[in-house]
Formats: sequence, structure tokens, C-alpha cells
Amino acid sequence: MIALNRLQTFIKEHALFQEKECVLLAVSGGRDSVLMARLFKLAGFNFGIAHCNFQLRNEEADRDEQFTSQLASELGVKFFATRFETAEYAKENHISIQMAARDLRYQWLEKIRKEFGYHYIALAHHQNDVIETMLLNLTRGTGIAGLHGILAKKDKLIRPLLFLSREEIDQIPPFDYHEDSSNVSVKYARNKIRLEVIPVLKELNPSLEQTFEANRKRFADLEILLQQRVNELREQLFKKLDDQEFEINLMSLKNLIPLNTLLYELFHPFGFTESVLNDLTKAWEGSPGKVFRSVSHQLILDRDRLILCQIHQSTPLDIYLSKELTECIWNRQKFSSRVESISKFQLSNAATMAQLDYDLLQFPMKLRPWKNGDQFQPLGLKSNKKLSDFFIAQKIRLNHKKAIGILENGNGDIVWIVGFRISERYKISPNTKKVFILEQSL
Repeated sequence: MIALNRLQTFIKEHALFQEKECVLLAVSGGRDSVLMARLFKLAGFNFGIAHCNFQLRNEEADRDEQFTSQLASELGVKFFATRFETAEYAKENHISIQMAARDLRYQWLEKIRKEFGYHYIALAHHQNDVIETMLLNLTRGTGIAGLHGILAKKDKLIRPLLFLSREEIDQIPPFDYHEDSSNVSVKYARNKIRLEVIPVLKELNPSLEQTFEANRKRFADLEILLQQRVNELREQLFKKLDDQEFEINLMSLKNLIPLNTLLYELFHPFGFTESVLNDLTKAWEGSPGKVFRSVSHQLILDRDRLILCQIHQSTPLDIYLSKELTECIWNRQKFSSRVESISKFQLSNAATMAQLDYDLLQFPMKLRPWKNGDQFQPLGLKSNKKLSDFFIAQKIRLNHKKAIGILENGNGDIVWIVGFRISERYKISPNTKKVFILEQSL
């Protein structure tokens, strides 16, 4: 079988794994992942099969799970399966369904890999997936890493089918698989690119897959060169003051060419966004003492140098909100409040604003940091949830929890996690007559 020989050659050329190592295959039941499983069996590799049921397609998803289980049994390998409340996870984390499914999938696959001693996780991406990813990244905006799309190997993730195009997979002799009906829906950006954009590009260039593969390799090589240069610059420019603090000569930074690209690559690992770094370059000609922050670090502008250090956050003090208080400062954040009649009220989805049923509130209310044991009923849920679990779902680090404001009602109920979610019990309802609005100024 030609595909089998090419698979073995591709694995060796890219050093994806050693012949005796165990690989966990992510198998959805679709054509690509089933082909990967069957090729691994023919090659005599040591592998297991893992399947995620995202519970988004009802009976169809259940059939995929059953089919994949039967495939693992037929191939004589271990089978792992799980089910996710994907829609609820997406809602709780304010992300798309596709992003939620991706996060849940990778977290679970890594858990199984570690728990059962697999060396790598194999994903069934092929050359056309690379094209889709590169086009999607270009559409949304990307650095050089986004230009090479999907890599054959990254940490514990391997993609052994990247030597195949969609057309080549279609030409392989028939075998049983399950087609995901959502693949034909253009409401998803990736599907829209696959079904509507790529066919037009192939009219312009029938060898589109080969062209993009060549481009991918060039961009990957360019990223390596860029990172080598950035690492050299960081060694030269970042003078270590202590374990968590660096001094950087400002004139040396100003002379970098190309400035914006190198500045971003130097400070991105510390959490600084492109917009913050743009603000820095605008201010460094004459604003000593100005501070620029990421989630974890801060850059302090000090005449002819920058100081890079971690943010050490002290626990903010509680403050009380009376009915009469319209403005306050908590943890260096400004808040303003007002009351509106329901007839003039317009609902906002802004995370920086709490809109609550005024008649359910008891004053004085309290703005305070998180405490162990805190619970509340998040908007949209039917029961209480520990704030510690809520923060885990939001991927908030332990040392950042106490910087998040908690709005507590006079009766002790938590009514708002500032910047994230209000309480279900205090939301606007058909019975609401007046609305209390507390807004955080960024």
C-alpha cells in the first residue's frame, strides 16, 4: 500500500516517534482519523484510540462513539472515550463552540496520555487542514508562527498524515467511516474556507496543496531563524537584577530593526500584547515613571532604561457601597453606579458592567477580594458553584484571584464576579422595576 510506505517514511523523516513507543490516536470516526488508525495497525505500531463525544449532534454523536469503539475492538487496541458538556463550557468561558471543543479535547487527551503512559498524541490533520489553518490565521491576523500553520510535531502532539492531501485520501480504496454532518455547514469559519474559498484558489493553482506545503516549510524555517535572533537579543539586552527583575537599555531597544516585530517577540513571553507595546513606543520619548502592564508583568519606563518585573499583588481592602455612593476606587480600579427605570433600560453584554434587579439588593453592598469557600449561582446555571471551580474554568491563575472584585449583597450573597459573571438570582426579570448598574472603568 503506497500510503503505508509514505507514512513510515514521513514518520522517520520528521522523527515523530520511535517504533517501540506508544501513541494515543485521537479518532473521531471520520475518514481521516479512521485511515490513520488503520495505517497504524498495518504498520504494526503500538497505539490506542481515544474518542471525544462533544454531545452536539445528539444521536449522530452517539453513533460515532459506538463506531469508534467497534473500530478499536476490531483493531485489538485499547479504547478511551469521554463526553463533554461542550455548549455549557463554551457559555461559561465566553468562547465559541469550536474553541470550547478544542480546549476540552486537548486537555482530556493529555490527561489520558500521562495516565496510561503514551508517549505521543496523534492527530489526523492532512495538507488541506494546513491550508485552512494558514488562511484562517491570515484572515484573523497572525505573526510568523501562524503562517506555517500546523506542524508535524510539537511537544507531545504529532500529525503523521501531513504527507497526504484531501484528494489523495479520497483516492485510497474504500473503508468504513462516519461523516460528521457539521462538516458541510458554512456557519463555521473553517468550513467556509474549505467549501467556498479553497475551491476558487485551486482554480487559480491546481497544485495548491504542494504550493502551501512549500510555503509552510519556508515559514517554519523563518520562525526558527527569528527565534534564534530574539534569543540572542534577549541575552544581550536583558540585564538580570534579581530572579524576577530585568533592566533593559532603552536606546538599544529604540535601535532595533525591524522595531515592532522584534519588540513583540522579546516581550510576548511575558504576556505583553501588541497594543500595550505600541503604547510603550509612543511614550518612551518623554514619560518617565509610566507603567505598562500585562497580566503577570509590568514594564516601568525610567529615563534611559526599562525595568521588567513580575507584578506582586497585595490583597485589596473591602469597600462598602451605599445607595448614595456613585463612584469608588477598589484595587486601583474605578467603579461608578447608577439606578435606572426599567422603561429606560437597555441590556448590555459588557463584562465590565453589572445590571441587577434593584429591589433585590440590600445596602450597603461590599466590593471585596475572593475568599476560600465563596460560592454563587452564575447567570444561566440552576445551582451554586464554588468560585474556586469557576476560576479554574476561566483559567485564572492562583496568584491573580485576589485581584478580581467580588460584589457582595448586604445579605451576604455574591451578585457579581467583576469582569466575568453576575448571579442568576439577581438578573433582570419581567418583574424588575428598577435596575442597579455598577460599571468598571478600564
